[in-house]
Amino acid sequence: MHEIFGPEGLISKAHPEYEHRPGQIEMAEAVLRAFEQKHHLIVEAGTGTGKTLAYLVPAIAAACGSGARVVISTGTKNLQEQLMDKDIPFLQDVLPAKFRAAVMKGRNNYACLHRIRRAESMPVLEGLDQIDQFDEVFRWVTKTETGDRAELSNLPENLPFWRHIDARSDICLGQQCPDFEPCFITRMRQRAIDADIVVVNHHLFFADLALRNGAYGAVLPDYAAVILDEAHQIEDVASEYFGTQVSTYQIDDLLRDVGILKIEEGGAERELARISARIQRFADIFWISFSEGRGLEGRFALAPNMRGSSPTPGSPAGESGWGGTVRESSEADQTSALPADALTDAYFALDNTLNRLETTLDVLKDTPTDAENIVRRTRQLRFDLNFIMKGEDKKFVYWLERRGRGVFLRASPIDVSGLLQDKLFQKVPTVILTSATLSSAGNFNFIRERLGLDDAEEMIAESIFDFENQAVLYLPPRMPDPRSLQWASAAAEEVIKILNATEGRAFVLSTSLSGMNELYERVSPQLDFPCLLQGSASKGALLRKFRNTPNAVLFATSSFWQGVDVRGEQLSCVIIDKLPFAVPSDPVVAARQRYIEDQGGSSFYEYSVPQAIISLKQGLGRLIRSTTDRGVLAVLDPRIRTKMYGQAFLQSLPPCRITSEIDELARVFENQVSGSKFQVSGSTIG
Repeated sequence: MHEIFGPEGLISKAHPEYEHRPGQIEMAEAVLRAFEQKHHLIVEAGTGTGKTLAYLVPAIAAACGSGARVVISTGTKNLQEQLMDKDIPFLQDVLPAKFRAAVMKGRNNYACLHRIRRAESMPVLEGLDQIDQFDEVFRWVTKTETGDRAELSNLPENLPFWRHIDARSDICLGQQCPDFEPCFITRMRQRAIDADIVVVNHHLFFADLALRNGAYGAVLPDYAAVILDEAHQIEDVASEYFGTQVSTYQIDDLLRDVGILKIEEGGAERELARISARIQRFADIFWISFSEGRGLEGRFALAPNMRGSSPTPGSPAGESGWGGTVRESSEADQTSALPADALTDAYFALDNTLNRLETTLDVLKDTPTDAENIVRRTRQLRFDLNFIMKGEDKKFVYWLERRGRGVFLRASPIDVSGLLQDKLFQKVPTVILTSATLSSAGNFNFIRERLGLDDAEEMIAESIFDFENQAVLYLPPRMPDPRSLQWASAAAEEVIKILNATEGRAFVLSTSLSGMNELYERVSPQLDFPCLLQGSASKGALLRKFRNTPNAVLFATSSFWQGVDVRGEQLSCVIIDKLPFAVPSDPVVAARQRYIEDQGGSSFYEYSVPQAIISLKQGLGRLIRSTTDRGVLAVLDPRIRTKMYGQAFLQSLPPCRITSEIDELARVFENQVSGSKFQVSGSTIG
């Protein structure tokens, strides 16, 4: 590794701005050792370590040496693109070993040739403005090699008709499709099969993991090792893909595809039209039964009395459901628009009509290929809906999400540790978990327990940043309790003082949308700096505007806490309003906390605190991105100083100086802060 990463190594000779980083070499050696000895590794590599090259180089060496494929999974498309567009091409030029790399994204990122051709003769557009957009997509699809939606950079990110032409798995005809050979998914898989390194994102990786050894087979080609970057996201992503869901979109798409089936028999065509109309009517009644969060977006626990009985023969109608798995939601959140027996009737009617659709298509003669696909989808829809409505598996939490115009019923496993042990850690010889934020209070106990990783080497890679001289942590001397009525005005006053001291150039990060909006409304009129607000434009547009606007201030929430990179003095301050504890009313969080309590543990200290520490480190990690950056970290929440668990937060932060004097903030950029150095192993704050 020294021959590659050392001061006179291959990378240094090829990259004039390369800096020798001892932590990078240590990490690369640990990763190579994990490959050679076939064991698992957890490594925290903070910003500035150079972790992508530190795991790429040994991954390439292992793949080329053994001939076994290595999968690299990232948490964001941005990192996926950085690997494929920048880091991997650089190493292909520098390293003597020749290797091939391929990228795989989720299927809905790719266009489906079969669906696009069908879309020419059926209504998929919602307005005249979409005609030109569809024409552009149609011209593009005849030229593109990949079919990747990302190539259409001049079109809106949320094309309304894209879901009608994408290559999602539930509508795929597989080898029976007339476009199977030129299919972009077929081509993507072939490139991956031919590659030594396959770059995916977490959503695709865990979708594949959930399918392996199942009825539909694997998505990814076989691999001998996997590197999971941004591994702090794994629990939530795994929970999503090891669960199940039914949505309004699924039923709408199903009925739309039934409507365009080419049925020769006139009587059967009329019967399918009648069945479709009944499904639509009963589906509307069924969805309107759920009042949780009506008129709002978000995640809401499904109350026990909301569930109808299972359609399984012998099940008594109207028995209580969902097992009381989540009891933390308010009574208002758990109120049904219809009595339980009315919901039961709506569910039975919907299921019976879906069954009628299934049997009608099954008995048709000379059915088109698309009909077989619809039968399969209908069966899966009924199975998933039955599982959620019965709600009998106490290992799952049952909840509802409202997003945009869609409603999603979901069942998620409460604890994924056993699933990950069985499906990942016991079956794949080498799994590398890495992120800038994996440890809590200096250890990996939290991430090990949440993911079920008992046996693994671990390390914290040394950062090249001099936090003592590059950053100061500002803790206000006096702040009210964040739950008090005085909090909002006191927080706004502190934010104004801080921003005036740093001349703007800041992210103001809140733990909730309401907190963000209130701070923005109170603070922005009092500032002479340009103020930007999350939601006023796309994330990409806001970041571009922030980078290009002198002294700008961006008010944002969780989506800006990670995966955002603004280098230089343009971002010189990060302010966090409250310690980022997970919202206890979130149905999945509430179920996890209840599960820990039922096992005799403390959900606050075993889950809430370490999870919040990792989130806080992510937010503060936006600030120092290079050895020349200087800045102010500010945490307004007084609990970091007044509560015993606050010490765990402080012990987890970079060893920067701490001050409560607002006048000292401006001097951080002159390296004149007089606050005391924070000792990582100590228990006091200077």
